[in-house]
Amino acid sequence: MTVGGNDLNDYGREPRLEGEELIWQDAPSHSLDDTMLRPPATPFLPDGGMRLVTGNLGRATFKTSAVDKERWQITAPARVFDSQEAVQAAFKAGELQHDVIVVVRFQGPRANGMPELHKLTPPLGVLQDKGFKVALVTDGRMSGASGKIPAAIHCTPEALGGGPLSLVRDGDMIRLCGHDGILELLVDAATLAARQPAPAPVLPDGTGRELFAMMRMGADGAERGASAMLAAAGL
Repeated sequence: MTVGGNDLNDYGREPRLEGEELIWQDAPSHSLDDTMLRPPATPFLPDGGMRLVTGNLGRATFKTSAVDKERWQITAPARVFDSQEAVQAAFKAGELQHDVIVVVRFQGPRANGMPELHKLTPPLGVLQDKGFKVALVTDGRMSGASGKIPAAIHCTPEALGGGPLSLVRDGDMIRLCGHDGILELLVDAATLAARQPAPAPVLPDGTGRELFAMMRMGADGAERGASAMLAAAGL
C-alpha cells in the first residue's frame, strides 16, 4: 500500500473527466514516446548514464547522459577556484574565454558541507555555446540540473586534508574522458611530489554552516555517503 493507492501501478493511472465524472484510466502497457521513456531492451545508454572516472586526481562521477558524446573527452588547461562565486566573477571579467577545465575545490563534505553548486551551470554553458571546450572538476556536488557541461563531480579524496585537487595549479593540463573513465592531471609525479597542498579558504561567518562544523569534521568521503554518523558507526 502507498499514499497513491494499493500499489505502485496506481501511480501510472491517468485521471480523466467524462462529463462531470472523474474516472481513472489504467497506464499504457508500453511507452508512448520512445524519445522520453525507453524500455529496458533499448535503453538510451547501456550503463544507465553514469560513469566512474578515475586517475591521479581521485575518483569522480561523470553524468554522461547529460552530455553529447562528442563532448565526453576533453583535454584543456585548468583554472582553479575555491568557490562558485569566484567562478562567476572570473566569467563576468572575461577571464574564461578559452578552452578550460574549471576546478572548484574545497567543496567536499568536510570542507563546507558539500553545497549544491547550481551557480556554475549558466556561465559554463555560455562558454560552451561560444564554441570553447569546457569541463568542470570538483569535489562538490551538482544536481541533475547540471545539464550539458562535462562534469566530474563528487571527486574523492576531497581537497581538504591534502587530496589531489589541492595540488592542481592554474595552467595544469587535465584530461577528462567519459569513454575510458579517465580523470588525469597531466603533470609528472616528481613535480606533484614537490608541491605543497593549497590551504583551505576561511569559511565566512554568519552563513549557518559554522553550526555544523563538528559534523563536517567527522564526515566520511563523498563516495561513502559523506555522513559523520555512518562514519562514527563504522558503516
